[in-house]
Amino acid sequence: MAEDSVGAFVPGERATRGGAPAGPLAGLTFAVKDLYDVAGVVTGYGNPDWARTHPPAVRDAAVVSALLGAGAALVGKTRTVELAYGLTGENVWQGTPINPAAPDRFPGGSSCGSAAAVAAGLADIAMGSDTGGSVRIPASYCGVFGIRPSWGAVSLVGACPLGPSFDTAGWFAARAAVLRRAGEVLLPPGGEAPLGPLLKVQEAWVNAEPGTAAALADGLAAAEAVLGPALAVHLAPEGLDAFYENFRCAQAEEAWTTLGPWIAATDPAFGPGVKERFAAARAMDPAKAAAGRAFRRMAQARLHALLGGGAVLIYPTAPAPAPLLTASQAEQNAVRERTMGVTAIAGLGGLPEVTLPAARVDGAPVGLSLVAAPGRDRALLALAERVAAAAGLPA
Repeated sequence: MAEDSVGAFVPGERATRGGAPAGPLAGLTFAVKDLYDVAGVVTGYGNPDWARTHPPAVRDAAVVSALLGAGAALVGKTRTVELAYGLTGENVWQGTPINPAAPDRFPGGSSCGSAAAVAAGLADIAMGSDTGGSVRIPASYCGVFGIRPSWGAVSLVGACPLGPSFDTAGWFAARAAVLRRAGEVLLPPGGEAPLGPLLKVQEAWVNAEPGTAAALADGLAAAEAVLGPALAVHLAPEGLDAFYENFRCAQAEEAWTTLGPWIAATDPAFGPGVKERFAAARAMDPAKAAAGRAFRRMAQARLHALLGGGAVLIYPTAPAPAPLLTASQAEQNAVRERTMGVTAIAGLGGLPEVTLPAARVDGAPVGLSLVAAPGRDRALLALAERVAAAAGLPA
């Protein structure tokens, strides 16, 4: 078992398990974010008080069972932001994983350990979860492939919740083909019909820093080589700020409804940022949350109509590389808001999104996203593999 030189795994003895002797993933290894149950192991959810107040899991999470049954071997549980409520990857209790692709920058969260494990070559596949960007952003920051599947496509039985109507079970891989192979095991059948045309989401490209947009031009050209010239579209006449704000309000209410009773009963210690986010969730104005849900219904109708015929959105996964480890809390919050205006597109729409490690800016990775209609996950993974090959990425 490879040494964990980047702090990707939770401290202590590693949870390991051999996979089935044969299967489509035989010979591959996987890791799971520490919000998925592994039988006999306490699911820590990134917080010592959560671990203290919960017994060991009695059975494996559905995704763990599926991967083991397909022949992959479990090599450990990975670190997460406390209760999965953060995008930088910082964990003051267990330590923040090192970003193998940019050690002076955050790894991204909340699936920080899973992204770092794949980027460091410690696992072929790593399960994360994505509510507001928690697979897509660390994948972009650490320079690996990642998928947020269609909402509801992959079982979350045996996973700790955050915002149940937004939560998805996503995963990372260093190669596009491995990302797809995991999808063949985890995703329901169907949805393989061809995709196209390609739609360039103008708001998201303008939202990106100029260096990021310029660096991703070759990735865009590779996608155009596969699907034909991109058509420019405007998805958010209200502005991406409105997407962020409405997502934030709707999701915060869910987070407090889901986890507030435990927080109120336990009074857990939280690290910086997480404490403030849960305090804001507790204080969320019900009228703002209701407005967020109404905005979500409108955005879904718009997005589903646009993508229903097979069209694919393309845009920068994040506006910039990962923040430096020296970034202040205020600087981190500003990056979070600007980033989640873009991640909220798929989040509000319940859409599948694959991010490809398409470029670097100032030596640090930036991702390029492909997004399709709900249920088109398998076709999207196949498309991502073709685009990766055209772009000269690890396909």
